[in-house]
Amino acid sequence: MAINTNELKNGMHLNLDDGLFQVIDFQHVKPGKGHAFVRSTLKNVRTGAVVERTFRAGEKVERAMIDKREMQYLYRDGDGYVFMDNETYDQLTVEPATLGDAANYVVDGSTMVLEFYVDEIVGLDLPASVELDIAETEPGVQGDRVSGARKPATLVTGLIVQVPLFVEPGETIKVDTRTGEYLSRA
Repeated sequence: MAINTNELKNGMHLNLDDGLFQVIDFQHVKPGKGHAFVRSTLKNVRTGAVVERTFRAGEKVERAMIDKREMQYLYRDGDGYVFMDNETYDQLTVEPATLGDAANYVVDGSTMVLEFYVDEIVGLDLPASVELDIAETEPGVQGDRVSGARKPATLVTGLIVQVPLFVEPGETIKVDTRTGEYLSRA
């Protein structure tokens, strides 16, 4: 579906000649002299590369229709992650490269929103934070209560996060999925 560059919105997906892009930011510019244009920041959904692109105002671009499906993570099968569609109950194996860093936040039974373009998975909508169990960390030493001190903790997904000294193995913590940092105890 072709749209006008004046209709761009953040989060919109575009199918351009050099790939599939998501609009991160855009700005309409009307200089004193000359024609108006749209300055945009686009992210390639396949490679993750961020590019700056300028379009003439009123130029037509192809909008990509992204289908979002809620799926439940079932288990890990060899190298792949097996998800089940919550509506059709179809199972789908997803490669770790497709998930990227999001694989650090996927635990058995969790529900995720996968983004599809035609039949290709192009992204994963993660919540702002997830609750994960700590697999191992050093125990806190009595009296060692320096304000703001941190220690490394390995989570059940294999992600290593810096946590406060009082956090013990087996506890559940909240982790920010955008930064990968400890937020609080769950």
